[in-house]
Amino acid sequence: MSTLHARERLLTWLALITVAILAWGYLIMHGMHAQMPMNGEMASTGDDGMSVLVTATVMWSVMMVAMMLPSASPMLLTFLRIHQQREREAGASAATWVFIAGYLAVWLAFAVAAAVMQWALQQSALLSSSMGHVTPLFGGALLVTAGAFQFSDLKQACLNKCRSPLSFLMTEWREGNGGALIMGLRHGAYCTGCCWALMLLMFVGGIMSLVWMAGLALYFLAEKLLPQAERISQISGFLLTGVGVIILLSAAY
Repeated sequence: MSTLHARERLLTWLALITVAILAWGYLIMHGMHAQMPMNGEMASTGDDGMSVLVTATVMWSVMMVAMMLPSASPMLLTFLRIHQQREREAGASAATWVFIAGYLAVWLAFAVAAAVMQWALQQSALLSSSMGHVTPLFGGALLVTAGAFQFSDLKQACLNKCRSPLSFLMTEWREGNGGALIMGLRHGAYCTGCCWALMLLMFVGGIMSLVWMAGLALYFLAEKLLPQAERISQISGFLLTGVGVIILLSAAY
């Protein structure tokens, strides 16, 4: 049975890696296409609004999978391991994928909200292009907001849930696939509550900037895996707030 469990864990791990690689591959191809001279604009304000929104939603959804799935892997694999210990037969991977579906459902809801925000900013001329940057004043405000949020109790409470897979699962455990879905949704809510402000900085660095995507993804990993996460949050909070204030002052004068 341990051999079956080990094989199940290996296959789940490989599947997670494959999904992440495919998501990053899509973003790389889409980013290269967006940077071509004839395709630098995803859509102008005269294009059909629904098609623009759908395209943005797909792009943000894939971005959420690519950026957040790696940092959620410790939680997902811990869930699989505990489920295997509680079940006498193999098959825990099915519940694990239900857990993953719940987790990603929350981030996909965030992706829809971000796509709507992108469309609204573009319509309001606050976005330089559909794949570009927001205006300095709005960008500075986003940086200050993200920086201030790093010091909030909500940030630390959500981050603590994300950093302690075993503790989360022991206190939140529910049986069956329905329970796995609820746990996935709750973990997704904590993860989104921890990272939403930083994720919105994609509007500052460039919505299709692969450098910003990779940088934020690595930062999320660092916050969740490295020791002294609160110190990391505070340092990043100071830096983001400082840069935001500088940008706001420069734009004002």
